Amino acid sequence: MFTRSFFCVSCDVLSFDDQLNQFKEYIEKLKGMVGVERTQFILENSFFLVVAGSDDLANTYFTVGIRRLEYDVPSYADLMVSSASNIIQDIYKLGARRIAVFGAPPIGCLPSQRTLAGGGLRACAEEYNEAAQIYNSKLQPETEYLNSTLAQSRIVYIDIYNPLLAIIENPLQYGIEVVDRGCCGTGNIEVAILCNKLLPTCPDDSKYLFWDSYHPTNKGYTILVNQVLGKYVDDIF
Repeated sequence: MFTRSFFCVSCDVLSFDDQLNQFKEYIEKLKGMVGVERTQFILENSFFLVVAGSDDLANTYFTVGIRRLEYDVPSYADLMVSSASNIIQDIYKLGARRIAVFGAPPIGCLPSQRTLAGGGLRACAEEYNEAAQIYNSKLQPETEYLNSTLAQSRIVYIDIYNPLLAIIENPLQYGIEVVDRGCCGTGNIEVAILCNKLLPTCPDDSKYLFWDSYHPTNKGYTILVNQVLGKYVDDIF
């Protein structure tokens, strides 16, 4: 997986360049173990994930706000898409052929973003969701373009925005009861290392969509993964 931000905040994610260098190192080790031809076969038949967007928007753009001084949302989305496109082309050149490219989720409905930007009622921050939709609307055609121009590739855009929003808007349909806060602590702002053994957790996390204020529970991920696999597996394989 090549990732920068999907459902990740305050975590030690390597830069794209560092991940690419590690991939190159892996390829060389693989060649030493199984040879050049077998390595090529493994790469061409492996499944690669490119995931970027949520942290770039929710934190870098909106919360920290430094990028807002330089870019409006559409131009920042262009920058993000260009970065994602580059990494797709880089791993393709190294042998990757089956690549799933994830769009951004409805970041304004994540519990932490409700707390930071949703007002007193902690509603979904619609400005954040609109930014995610703008990014996705640019990422999808770029993904389709790369799929049509990079020979023997299967590069597929994965819509995660609508499946997650559907759970948030109709939780009981999916066996979920709580979608506006996480299981950890208050569920309103705690995330990553702020969720630890010193904080209480909810009695039953299977009733929650989110584990902390940013990341889904095991049940939440299971629902999403099943939907994604059911919809896109034939396009990828």
